[in-house]
Amino acid sequence: MHDGVKDKDLTREQIIARNLKVVDAHFHNETPESVDKAIALYDDDIVWEAPMRGVVLTDPVEIRKSYMGIFRTVKYNKATALRRFATEEYVFDDQIADVEIVGDEMPNLGFPIGSRLNVRITHVFYMRDGKIRREIAYEGFRKWGSPTDVDSIPEGAEVTVYDAANA
Repeated sequence: MHDGVKDKDLTREQIIARNLKVVDAHFHNETPESVDKAIALYDDDIVWEAPMRGVVLTDPVEIRKSYMGIFRTVKYNKATALRRFATEEYVFDDQIADVEIVGDEMPNLGFPIGSRLNVRITHVFYMRDGKIRREIAYEGFRKWGSPTDVDSIPEGAEVTVYDAANA
């Protein structure tokens, strides 16, 4: 998907549109079947972070292993997209996911198999020349229905419900 065009050769609006398109493609390919396409959108000096779990990775092979562990650990029931916006250097994405823990391959998750959780997932992507150079995922896992399971959801937020075939 990378077009090879440098940011310096684009207008501000073109850079922002491309950054949003790259992040959209990245999220679209965060599946066990197409995760390699998501990883291909990273720059050569990628840093992948999940700081609330103490994970920092720089090797695409290790990042792929981490993704596969996530896929085997978390079953998505529903996702609510709250907001996404971009600048020339950053894309910010904020969402909530209703999930079940079905495995134990996410370091420092802190919840046992069988837990139903809501997770507030806020991503910050650092972008350069149409590639992701840093992905930071702030994951706030909360027990479903608990006193901390409270979010302000904007009117018109897009909700995706997953069935067994898509989860």
